[in-house]
Amino acid sequence: MATRELTGPPQILPLYLRTAATLIPGAARLPGLPGSGGAMPDLQLILRDVPIDPARVAEYREVCEWPSTVAVPSTYVHVLAFGLHMALMADGAFPFSAVGLVHVDNEIVQLRPLAVKDRLTFNVSVTPLESHPRGRTFAILTTAHADGELVWTERSTMLRRGSGGASKPRSSGDDEAAADTHDDVITRQEWRVPEDTGRRYGAVSGDRNPIHLHALSARAFGFPRAIAHGMWTKARCLGAIAGELPDAYAVSVTFRKPVLLPARVSFEADRSAEIIDFTLNSHGAKSEAVHLTGRVSPHDSPAGLQTKSAAKKPAAKTEGATKRASTRAATPKAPAKPKAKTAGPRS
Repeated sequence: MATRELTGPPQILPLYLRTAATLIPGAARLPGLPGSGGAMPDLQLILRDVPIDPARVAEYREVCEWPSTVAVPSTYVHVLAFGLHMALMADGAFPFSAVGLVHVDNEIVQLRPLAVKDRLTFNVSVTPLESHPRGRTFAILTTAHADGELVWTERSTMLRRGSGGASKPRSSGDDEAAADTHDDVITRQEWRVPEDTGRRYGAVSGDRNPIHLHALSARAFGFPRAIAHGMWTKARCLGAIAGELPDAYAVSVTFRKPVLLPARVSFEADRSAEIIDFTLNSHGAKSEAVHLTGRVSPHDSPAGLQTKSAAKKPAAKTEGATKRASTRAATPKAPAKPKAKTAGPRS
């Protein structure tokens, strides 16, 4: 696997413009733009020494309604890694435009509580394409290390819509969760989600996809109104049960139907032993929509992802490897700190 080290956080707006440019007929044939077709890139991006800004965390907590008792919400780390996700999908080796991709599943593992003093090293890669009834899917794999310790992992599954094929059984555990008998209802809440939620979350996350910002721009992509970010809905749900979360946990969600803004939604969380299952629904005059289903489980050992990186910072692209680890795998070491800087992603 080729490894590319970035010298600083990617600028998200130019990456959006690069991916949007592929919608112009024939633009995918231009050098440096994604959309040439073929396989997913065998590429790993690394960004070291990323600080956690307390002011930005406070703004994020306010938008997603996490209590101030949580120093760094587990979902906030996704925001820090989002620029790397965009850089990978805007790379010239990426087979299609990121415009129109659907976020279908997300799993985050927090191995210990994060602190604002932590400085993180991120590793991001993608999995090969897999068949899905509505097209093809791939996953963006992310790990975060602090002082050589694996502290956080994420797996974001994205759908590229098209002609469908066979697919593997659902892996999120949501269908099994729905069949469980719960011992305790933790909370039931009704939320009003304002029309400006997408703009507010976009300001704190950097994700200013036009489908989330205004009804007019959302209509250009087939939505009657702007829709809430999937990761805002996940963060908002976890914030509502933050007092119930253990120090180390895995949280998986499946995004089902988008939340059209403004909205009135219902949140419910139930506990069975150490497992918390939660749902986000809306109730219309004629139908009920399930927007999100999720599960939180305690996590006592490193899970999800492992990333093996070059021991030294490469002068050019080098070979590394990424692989998934079992839930009992040993904690991987962070990439060794390099002696010199190299160029960032192509612009």
